[in-house]
Amino acid sequence: MLENLTAQPADKILALMAKFKTDPRSDKIDLGVGVYKDASGTTPVMRAVKEAERRILADQSTKAYTGLAGDPAFGAAMRDLVLADSVPTERVAAVATPGGTGAIRQALELIKLAAPKATIWLSNPTWPNHPSIVKYLGMPMAEYRYFDQVTRGVDFAGMLTDLETVAAGDVVLLHGCCHNPTGANLTYDQMSQVIGIMQKKGAVPLVDIAYQGFGDGLEKDAQITRLIARSFENCLIAASCSKNFGVYRERTGILMAVAKDPDQQALTQQTLAFLNRQNYSFPPDHGARVVTTILTDPDLRADWEDELEETRKTMLVLRQQLADELKRLTNSDRFDFLADHRGMFSRLGTTPELVEKLREDHGIYMVGDSRMNIAGLNAETVPILAKAIVSAGI
Repeated sequence: MLENLTAQPADKILALMAKFKTDPRSDKIDLGVGVYKDASGTTPVMRAVKEAERRILADQSTKAYTGLAGDPAFGAAMRDLVLADSVPTERVAAVATPGGTGAIRQALELIKLAAPKATIWLSNPTWPNHPSIVKYLGMPMAEYRYFDQVTRGVDFAGMLTDLETVAAGDVVLLHGCCHNPTGANLTYDQMSQVIGIMQKKGAVPLVDIAYQGFGDGLEKDAQITRLIARSFENCLIAASCSKNFGVYRERTGILMAVAKDPDQQALTQQTLAFLNRQNYSFPPDHGARVVTTILTDPDLRADWEDELEETRKTMLVLRQQLADELKRLTNSDRFDFLADHRGMFSRLGTTPELVEKLREDHGIYMVGDSRMNIAGLNAETVPILAKAIVSAGI
């Protein structure tokens, strides 16, 4: 049997991580992997997470299963964090998942059950795992234009033109905030226009919100997702806790499905539980319990929000520092987009050849499409990166 296997495409980011680890240069810089790092290069455990874990360890009396959908308290806490009061509670079905990736996978599994002929529309570019999972599931897929290589902003005209070709029942995957991999985001008004086209065409939104709190703040980062949720009878939302709670290895995510009424919600909830059972039975609980403990305790939540805000502002400062340094070195404003982007990532909009030149000549590692992790920088490495960018002729 196993002799029939063929090699699968290597994950480019994981391959880049492997190269970085074996690079002997002491001044190398890792801007590839999508993990937040502080100024010392460490991905810290947040203060509120440590305290929540202490309490759980002291008080937890069992490790029994919580249920196919996970702990209902986690679903309620995350529904409040992401959706607030944008849609009635009785319209929202939810299941805990192994991270945001698990939520995306379960969303696509749900679509495959409910609308097997639906085409999944993805932004060009998008997070590489989006098309990978869609292709693996054998689902129809198409792309809409998103990133303008010249301005390094959103190609909004191209996006609208492409979405005009969406068919009724198709699913459009949208990034809730902090677009990965570009860092270029739609404004609220632009999303309102996108929603208008989708409503006219009869399309269904699937929102991936993995960086709430990393862009313009917890509430502002959720505004577009909430607008989408209240604008459609049906909407799917995949949310991750990896970044904003820093619980990467705990694999903590949730899939929420907005139904048109309570009867449809009940059927959807049962179907989501069924899908969990087929994939992994009961979702992991520890990270979800940590998140629930934080979100439901006023003191822990306040401390978490304070630390999250510190993280967000650190990335904004690094963005501005890099844009300013590049402006100083080039006497040009062509890199100002770096300060306008939001979240962990920005896309330089250069060629794979020049990205490789950065790696070979300067020990700077970023994904071949020129996506770089701003959170991989610190005040000392920003000038080094800026000098390397100019030296490489980007």
